[in-house]
Amino acid sequence: MFYQPEAGHGLPHNPFNAIVAPRPIGWISTRGPQGDNIAPYSFFNAVAYTPPQVMFASTGVKPDRTGTKDSVAQITETGVFCVNIASADMQDVMNATSAPLPAGDSEFEATGLEATECKTIDCLRVANAVATLECRMGRIVQLAGEANYAVFGVVSGVHIRDDCLVDGRFDPRAAGGWLARLGYMDYCSVTELFELKRPK
Repeated sequence: MFYQPEAGHGLPHNPFNAIVAPRPIGWISTRGPQGDNIAPYSFFNAVAYTPPQVMFASTGVKPDRTGTKDSVAQITETGVFCVNIASADMQDVMNATSAPLPAGDSEFEATGLEATECKTIDCLRVANAVATLECRMGRIVQLAGEANYAVFGVVSGVHIRDDCLVDGRFDPRAAGGWLARLGYMDYCSVTELFELKRPK
């Protein structure tokens, strides 16, 4: 089949997210004048090595925020955010933090998710995440479409859970593996690895 997005796909569900998959999940924590917030975003990835940089994209709006969601609003206010890496053993609480709570209500408190302070920025992080990336905002780019924003950040601090360092390499299989988003309501845990060496 072939379709043009503006004309529609004619399928029961949009296939786009399932085609661009699996996608890592950026579990983004922020702090703003109204309080602490955490929410998962599957439009997330690393974008540069030196200095290390990441990005996530937010789509849609909340009725109690002007033209965006809590995460983007609070990053705009403070200039910082933390990326918590979700693992398979935290899939249920990660999913619970996607609930559309009113601005100012903490998902940490609502779900019982254990939090601790970051070291280089004023923000909470998930205490037992397999890894967290403390970030200072680089820029926020408005994308095509209503309320689509890409947020770029420069990593200022990295936490790695001790049991996820195996022979000097980051390996969260002790926590059930990397958790990734597929299409529709589907997820996967990545536990099987293989190595490919680049040609010289």
